[in-house]
Amino acid sequence: MDKKGIVKKGLWSLVLAGFTVAGVAAQSSPSATTPGASGAQTEKSSKAGYDSSSSSSKTSSKLGMMDQHFVKKAAEGGLAEVELGKLATEKASSDEVKKFGQRMVDDHSKANDQLKQLASSKGIEVPTDLSAKDKATKERLSKLSGEQFDKAYMKDMVKDHTQDVSEFKKESTSAKDPDVKNFASQTLPTLEDHLKQARSIAPKENKEARMEKKSKPANSQQ
Repeated sequence: MDKKGIVKKGLWSLVLAGFTVAGVAAQSSPSATTPGASGAQTEKSSKAGYDSSSSSSKTSSKLGMMDQHFVKKAAEGGLAEVELGKLATEKASSDEVKKFGQRMVDDHSKANDQLKQLASSKGIEVPTDLSAKDKATKERLSKLSGEQFDKAYMKDMVKDHTQDVSEFKKESTSAKDPDVKNFASQTLPTLEDHLKQARSIAPKENKEARMEKKSKPANSQQ
């Protein structure tokens, strides 16, 4: 009987020991899983951070590089047309050139305002001052007067609008952004009309300038 008691007592000790080990394992289990949970949380935070930066990038610019380049260049060109148009209304000797200059101010000011709104809605900034090249052109023209100014100004207008029409025509079909494409399409007919008018005025100014140049020697001999 004593041996049986000893055996029973030993068995109970083993059972109690098993429960004790299980309890310890259960208590240590949460701490063991904590690193995994922390890792998952870190991964989640990392993903959240990526999405945020991606969203910020989209907010800062909603246009592709080609469309951005077109918008900025169009805004730059529009500013130049307005400034040179104002100069023409002040310095041109021909009424036709003066009227053309005023049309440049009116039409391009309107287009510039539309372009500013478009650029703002897409999260990009457009130039607010003349480029170095356009400043140089304005300075060169401001030193001329009379028919010399008329000839030089109209020559620049033909050159500028030939390039403008080409760029707007291309953007009206190849722009990725529908709003940019729509702006280019709507503005293109006006630019084409500007070019047509400039081409009709420029030869007259060139002819008058040549006639004036030929008449000067005869007048000087008198």
